[in-house]
Amino acid sequence: MAIINSLVNWFNIKRRNDIELFKKHPFQVQQELCLNLVKKAKDTFWGQTYNYNSIKSVSDFQRAVPISSYESLCPYIDRLIKGEQNILWPSEVKWFAKSSGTTNDKSKFIPVSKEALEECHFRGGKDVIAFYTNNYPDNNLFKGKSLTLGGSHQVNKFNMDSYYGDLSAILIENIPFWADFLRTPSQKIALIPKWEEKLDQLTKATINENVVSLAGVPSWNLVMIKHILEYTGKNNLLEVWPNLELFIHGGINFTPYRDQFTKVIPSEKMNYMETYNASEGFFAIQDNPESDDLLLMLDYGIFYEFIPVTELDSPNKNVYHIGEVQKGINYAMVISTNAGLWRYLIGDTVIFTSLYPHKIKISGRTKHFINAFGEELMIDNAERALDKACNKTGAEISEYTAAPVYMTNKSKGCHQWLIEFQKKPISIGRFMDIFDNALKSLNSDYEAKRYNNITLDTPQIIVANKGLFYNWMKTKGKLGGQNKVPRLSNQRNYIDELIELNNSMLDKDITA
Repeated sequence: MAIINSLVNWFNIKRRNDIELFKKHPFQVQQELCLNLVKKAKDTFWGQTYNYNSIKSVSDFQRAVPISSYESLCPYIDRLIKGEQNILWPSEVKWFAKSSGTTNDKSKFIPVSKEALEECHFRGGKDVIAFYTNNYPDNNLFKGKSLTLGGSHQVNKFNMDSYYGDLSAILIENIPFWADFLRTPSQKIALIPKWEEKLDQLTKATINENVVSLAGVPSWNLVMIKHILEYTGKNNLLEVWPNLELFIHGGINFTPYRDQFTKVIPSEKMNYMETYNASEGFFAIQDNPESDDLLLMLDYGIFYEFIPVTELDSPNKNVYHIGEVQKGINYAMVISTNAGLWRYLIGDTVIFTSLYPHKIKISGRTKHFINAFGEELMIDNAERALDKACNKTGAEISEYTAAPVYMTNKSKGCHQWLIEFQKKPISIGRFMDIFDNALKSLNSDYEAKRYNNITLDTPQIIVANKGLFYNWMKTKGKLGGQNKVPRLSNQRNYIDELIELNNSMLDKDITA
C-alpha cells in the first residue's frame, strides 16, 4: 500500500507540471502535437495523399486536409481491417473499437493504435486517479478494488491480423498485468458477451470483494446495482460494499440519475467524477469536484478543432483551433488522433465554460436534436428542463426519448416525449407545464415558436411502462457498455418503435 501511494504521489507531481503547461499555453501545446502527428504520418498512404511533407503549421494542416466523416474514412479503415498497414497511421493497427454510441444498426469500427491505448486511453485513466487522489488525499482507493462495468461484446477476430470489440473489452485485453490486482471481476467474467449472464456472474463474483469504486455508464450501473440488491436482499449498496467511495461516470448526462444513485448509495462520503471518453479517444476529466465542467486534456495525442454548430452545413464553415474558441458557443468537435483519424467530425457538440484553462460541457450530438420548427432544441436544454421538472414535482426519470409531431392540415406541430419514470409525478400535467416553461427559459428559439401556441403546440408526454427502454435495447442487441438511448431526434423512427412496443406491453397487462 505504501509503495502504491508513493508511486501515485510521484506520478501526480510529474503530471501536475505537464497539465499546468497546457493550461497556460494551450495553443502552443496543441500546435506542437499537431505537427508531431503530421511528422509521424508523413509516409503513410494518407500522409502522401495529402502531402504531409509540406505541412509546417496548423493553418497548413487545415488547408491541406479535408474534414472527415466516418463514411469518408471507411475505405481506409476497411483496408486496415483486411490487414494492410501504414494507411492512416505508421505503427501497426490491429485493434478496432466497435462503436456502440446509439442504437443505429450500422456499426463503426474505430482504429485503436498502440499509441492511442498508451498515450490516450490509459493515460486518461491514470489522470482520473491523479485528480481524485489530489482532491481527496484521505482516500482509500488502493485498499480495495475497482469494478468497471464494460460492454457486452468480446474481442472478436476479423481475420488473423485484426480484432474488434467494445472499447472496454479492448482495454481489458491490453491492460497492464499489475492492474488486474486492483480490479474486479475477472477478465473472463468481464468479457462475457451475454448481458444477463454477465450480470449474474459478476454479482456472484464481486459481492464478497472490497469494492471501493465503480466506473461506467450511469444507466447500466443502475441496472447492475438493482440486480445486486435484488440478489443479496440488501437495502442499499453500502450494505454490500461498505467502503465504496467513488463512481467514475461518463457516456450520458449524470443529472437525471443523481437522485437514484443517492438513494441506493446513501452516503455523504460518496464521490462522483465525470469523464468524457469514447471509442475515438479520451477527451476530458472533471478535475474540480465543486464544478461540473470538464478539463479538456490537450496532451493525449489528439489535436482538437471546433466548428460552430450553426455553420456545420455551410460550404464555407469556420474551423477554429483551441486558441481561437470562445465561451458559450455550441461547437461540433473535430479530432485528429494518434490512431489515424484525421480531422474527424466525431459527432459530439461541446460548449466552453472556461478559457485558460479550457473547460467544456458536452451539449449534445450533431445529429441528436430537434429542429423541426426552427426551435434548435439540444440535449443540454432538454435535460436541464427535465431536471427542473423533476425537482419541483418529486419525479425521477429512468429513460426518455423525444421527437416532433409534424403539422397537418388540422393540427399544429408539437414535441412528443416518451418518458419512463422511476418515480412518477403526482400530476403529469403539472410536470409538463414546469418542463415546458423551463425549456422556454433555456431556449429563446423554442420560446419564440411556443409563443401563444402559434407555431408549436403544448408538448405531449407519454408515460412509458417500466422496462420499456431496457426491452427495446435488448431487441437491438445493445445491452450494457456505452450503448445509449437516442434522446432527441428529428425523425420518428425511434419513438414510433418504442410506442409500438409500449402498446404491446399494455396489451400483455405489463403496466408501469
